[in-house]
Amino acid sequence: MANLFNPSFVFLLSLFLAHQATATSHHHHDLKSLHFSLYQQETINKTGYIVVNGVAGPPVGQTTTPFGTVFVFRDHLTLRANASSKVVGISEGTSITSALDGLQSISVAKITLKMKGMVGSLSILGSVHNTRASKLPVVGGTEDFMFVQGYIVSSPVDLQGIDVTYKVEFHLYWPPYASFAKF
Repeated sequence: MANLFNPSFVFLLSLFLAHQATATSHHHHDLKSLHFSLYQQETINKTGYIVVNGVAGPPVGQTTTPFGTVFVFRDHLTLRANASSKVVGISEGTSITSALDGLQSISVAKITLKMKGMVGSLSILGSVHNTRASKLPVVGGTEDFMFVQGYIVSSPVDLQGIDVTYKVEFHLYWPPYASFAKF
């Protein structure tokens, strides 16, 4: 009978087991994903309003609001940067100026979409910089966006005048157990 504790046998067995463990630990499930961009169209005092004035910092300007300012919005999401482009969603929520220089806010938003055969909403929560790109995590979703994970990148496109435009890039991923989501 062969000796099971033979050093050569133990070495070969450990190599085989290590290879098997490596092979399974590097196995990735195919996640369904969706990447696209839309444009948020906001008009000051029409789709976005200051409802509480801040208490310190710079005055209300084109890119700043005083610390503590509460701003609410309900903006169209369009396919192109042009405000007359096709509307495929709504972004609604609130921002609270959280930096003393007036350039950053904590934002909570619900983004409702009806596009590419998909319907539902995404919930977003994070910190937004007023003059540069900001990444915000997706913290939930409904209907076709149920169980979605990912993030958005919000970037200012045009901050001049009362009509402002932001580019919103979506990076969405569904875990394997959510395979029923339509694409």
